[in-house]
Amino acid sequence: MTTKNEQTHTISILVENHFGVLARVSGLFSARGYNIDSLCVGETENPEISRMTVTVRGNENVLNQIIKQLNKLVDVIEVQDLTQSAFVERELVMVKVKADRKTRAEVVEISNIFRARVVDVGTHAMIIMITGAKGKVGAFIDMMKPFGIIELVRTGTIAIERCGSNGYNNSSDVENDE
Repeated sequence: MTTKNEQTHTISILVENHFGVLARVSGLFSARGYNIDSLCVGETENPEISRMTVTVRGNENVLNQIIKQLNKLVDVIEVQDLTQSAFVERELVMVKVKADRKTRAEVVEISNIFRARVVDVGTHAMIIMITGAKGKVGAFIDMMKPFGIIELVRTGTIAIERCGSNGYNNSSDVENDE
């Protein structure tokens, strides 16, 4: 539960792709009493560098201290609190939901409204994949609950700073599926 002094932060951390870096980075958060809500790690366009996307809730002053300490770690290249800028976030979720002949069409119809995709169908269940911002994903999950969610798998949030006037991209050319 977020208190008055807390807010959700999305932090992007570029690190050298080495053994043990994840443990050192996550250890800084836990040592300060921060629960990590979401943590995604993957290689960047350079296989020697990984990007960690961390979402946490907490007091801004303590979080600023953690960011300063992250910047001191040898394997950390760059730390950015995306919450302070415009950014795009997405999450991938797969939901296995009960669906028989009677309910299958309704599940598919709701999935289409949310731009979700059916990726597997069985006699009594379906697996649906959805990507989007946290609010969209949450709303979809809420719509699936009455059918009976059997299993749910989430990637956690990934995020990237929006394109600016740097000439690399024009964000108006990009599809917005929120």
